[in-house]
Amino acid sequence: MNIKKSEIAFEEAKNLIPGGVNSPVRSFNAVKSSPLFISKGEGSFIYDIDDNKYIDYVQSWGPMILGHSDKDVEKATIGAIKNSFGFGAPTLIENELAKEILEVYSFADKIRFVSSGTEATMSAIRLARGYTHKNDIIKFKGCYHGHSDALLVEAGSGAATFGKPSSLGVPEDFTKHTLLAEYNDISSVQKCFEDSDDIACIIIEPVAGNMGLVPADLEFLKNLREICDKNNALLIFDEVMSGFRVSIDKENPYFATTPDIVTLGKVIGGGLPVGAFMAKANIINLLSPDGGIYQAGTLSGNPIAMNAGYATIKKIKELNPYERFSTLANKLMDGFSEIANNHNIGLQTNVRGSMFGFFFSDEEIKNFNDTNKMDKEFFSKFHYEMLQNGVYLACSAYESGFICNTMNEETVNETLGAIEKSIKAIKL
Repeated sequence: MNIKKSEIAFEEAKNLIPGGVNSPVRSFNAVKSSPLFISKGEGSFIYDIDDNKYIDYVQSWGPMILGHSDKDVEKATIGAIKNSFGFGAPTLIENELAKEILEVYSFADKIRFVSSGTEATMSAIRLARGYTHKNDIIKFKGCYHGHSDALLVEAGSGAATFGKPSSLGVPEDFTKHTLLAEYNDISSVQKCFEDSDDIACIIIEPVAGNMGLVPADLEFLKNLREICDKNNALLIFDEVMSGFRVSIDKENPYFATTPDIVTLGKVIGGGLPVGAFMAKANIINLLSPDGGIYQAGTLSGNPIAMNAGYATIKKIKELNPYERFSTLANKLMDGFSEIANNHNIGLQTNVRGSMFGFFFSDEEIKNFNDTNKMDKEFFSKFHYEMLQNGVYLACSAYESGFICNTMNEETVNETLGAIEKSIKAIKL
């Protein structure tokens, strides 16, 4: 496969942009390669600047649930652009998108739109602290909630402890109020509450997509709800990645545990930069201008992004394709498991709605520590071979994959053929 133009473009980018990329996840460092520069996307496929075509399971890291260049989203977006690129003033489409989202997340009364997932989680934590008048927060190892200072932490000593900065430029004073716990391990959460009586909230990805796909056990989520209630803390579900990706059915077991605050992004922008957070009125009404918790954004509720998101959510509700998404994702992962088993390769897979994940490991992955058991070297080789066979996967073993609306059994069968070829090439 010829990627000469991408290689030249990357060399130029490295002289202009730190690391040659505007987000580290795009760098391909984890797979010991250089990134492909993409020129266009159509439905289930993307094309690089060397005119190579790939089945795209990254889908812009989740938002393209309808596939690339969906005509209805395109029409809504172009229509909004013709009216102006933005006003910095209220528009009716903000109300309409809010109603569509709150209909699904019916526990919440109101929603505030922002421009990114990082903004959403940062603001949700500020809201929780302001509501509870407490300072500490609990997050889980392996869950990513954006790059705000308080959330860029790594583990210290012990099973659960106050975090220390995991990035240069973050003072320890900014992370001293962040406690770390183990995903799917309620005892580590209890330990945090034993260590501190000043905990404002727990923030968690209920379907973690940033350590590969690792779903939270439903009983674990229920226990988190109980421990928050007992200790007058709020429970925040970070669904920036999983929101509208897993289900819209309120009877789905996924919705069995009710959080206090939910953050969203990705899908609700239809591919444009959007974030949001929502809660009951007694909590979210503390936000300015009504309350004393300040949060603002000049481009929040941008009409172009709101129209793209509204068209996406309306269409996904009309289609309600989640059973088909799950069927396709399970067919892909079941077929992958069969191929891996035939070649004596350890493989663990997970599926939730339109999201899937896999680990080259002999042991089940339940939390971030378990990811140490996976074979990242094999993943790197596998990623390279899949590109050679026309399949674009996330360039890290710690990321999820996504099904989109334009994929079908033919797409999955073609992917399984690529998997077979790739593993055979690695085993030679």
